Amino acid sequence: MREIFADIFENQPLDPTEAARQTVRPRLRKRFYKQAQLSDAQDGVGISLDGRPVLTPRRRAFVAPTRPLAAAIAAEWDAQSEAIDPRQMPLTRLANAVIDAVSENPEAVAEEIAKYLGSDLLFYRAETPKTLVDRQSQAWDPVLAWARGTFGANFKPTQGVVHVTQPAEAVEALQSVIPRDPWRLAAVSSVTTVTGSALLALAIAQGAIDVDTAWAAAHVDEDWQMTQWGRDELALERRAYREAEFRAAASVLNLVG
Repeated sequence: MREIFADIFENQPLDPTEAARQTVRPRLRKRFYKQAQLSDAQDGVGISLDGRPVLTPRRRAFVAPTRPLAAAIAAEWDAQSEAIDPRQMPLTRLANAVIDAVSENPEAVAEEIAKYLGSDLLFYRAETPKTLVDRQSQAWDPVLAWARGTFGANFKPTQGVVHVTQPAEAVEALQSVIPRDPWRLAAVSSVTTVTGSALLALAIAQGAIDVDTAWAAAHVDEDWQMTQWGRDELALERRAYREAEFRAAASVLNLVG
């Protein structure tokens, strides 16, 4: 049973672009259980499949910190059809990362988030055309205003892609609100990586911006490009995968509390 979970979640080309590059289809394991159930566990709520406890790929107890989060993860297991597809289980994969990795070295994860605060997506603006400049301002300026008004963090946006060093006190102010709880930390890290913006991730975690607004803000440039050059189906497939990751992470922030 322990080897099953490692087989399902390890060494899988989850990203559509990576799968296409490898020209392989993920090897999926057949569904071997009837139902996922919740069970009380030390430090939270466990999940079992027909009474057998779920484990992480590193053979650790799979325990969620709250019952709502455990229920959402169990729903992913119940939603699997004839085969178990880890690409359709972003909450489970994020939970595996928390238990097997983030909880062991939270400082390194927090440091990676902090690096984004020095070169955040929201800082670098287009010079032209005006329609794109205006869209960026409408989507991104409110987040910078929140950081300034709530934490006194006066970040400096710039036009172009040349790196601009941000005020140390601004970075430190937002760094201080990076979560320390491994679950919330992992969720903020996931949102940061997916969007390229630690500011958006922290604004979601602080309840300063809703999930849909944040997702739209992260894709201002991409959406504008599509209005000019048309749709790229492979890019949209990859974007759908990223959105599932993004929304799973946002769900963790909500369900952990």
